[in-house]
Amino acid sequence: MHKVNLYQLYYFRTMAKMEHYTKAAEELCMTQPSLSHAISALESELDTHLFERQGRNVKLTKYGRRLLPYIENAIEELESGIKMMKEMTSETDNKVSLGFIYTLTSKFIPTIINGFLKEEQNRNIKFSLKEGSTRDACTLNLVRSLKEEKLDLIFISLLPTDPEIEFIPIFKQDLVVLLSNDCPLASHDTIDLKDTEPYSLIQYTGKVGLKQEINHLFEMVNMVPNVSYSVEDELSIVGLVAANIGIAIVPNNLTVQDDRITVRPISNPFYKREIYLGYIKNRYMSTSVKRFKDYAIKSASQF
Repeated sequence: MHKVNLYQLYYFRTMAKMEHYTKAAEELCMTQPSLSHAISALESELDTHLFERQGRNVKLTKYGRRLLPYIENAIEELESGIKMMKEMTSETDNKVSLGFIYTLTSKFIPTIINGFLKEEQNRNIKFSLKEGSTRDACTLNLVRSLKEEKLDLIFISLLPTDPEIEFIPIFKQDLVVLLSNDCPLASHDTIDLKDTEPYSLIQYTGKVGLKQEINHLFEMVNMVPNVSYSVEDELSIVGLVAANIGIAIVPNNLTVQDDRITVRPISNPFYKREIYLGYIKNRYMSTSVKRFKDYAIKSASQF
């Protein structure tokens, strides 16, 4: 394989245009001997003469004339690629694409973005947000979008095994019990899950990762929950609990705006849900993305 470098291509193109060593050297901001040496090296590498002298000037040989359009096309394609990359970088360098589980929508995501944008150097950064809904295998969908370069960073709870992704634990989230005001347990300050045995549980469907964590909670107290309804969204959960059809377990930052419902912390078992920040290990990260990643890791402890 010929060892022709990019500089030699530029030198060749300029020489073909100027047809004069001194003028070409001035155009390239280099000395004439250096240019002569570079052209000689290129001719030696290709084992042919590309230029021939004509008085004080030079002109392309028939081999040089055949080569010139290929060199011009190669340089044009390369410069187009460089221009495209600069435009892409300019467009994306001040943009951060985030994906997150739906339970972080009401408090964590707005708060962390607001705090980040208050810092002077971050005010021009824009965000593209993707909330993983309960209907699309939330965590798996976010991980897939991250690997397909549709997202820069993701915030998830369940930790999939994937050697391509770096996961950093950033904060812990409590789970709470939702109760109808008419439920006898509503008079308790905290809830021992063992006391929920007589009550029906309104549970998430199998598509929702939180279901596994709730089942694990009951396993910790050697119980099997009496599931009466399986639903995919919190709106349905709130409606069923408010109607005193059953109780439910949800993340503590879920916004519940219903006067018919009482929210209580869980005293037994002790459990905190880990929230992780994920990103592809060896992928290029723009300054804006890196700055937000570092800010999120530093600031998430407040949650």
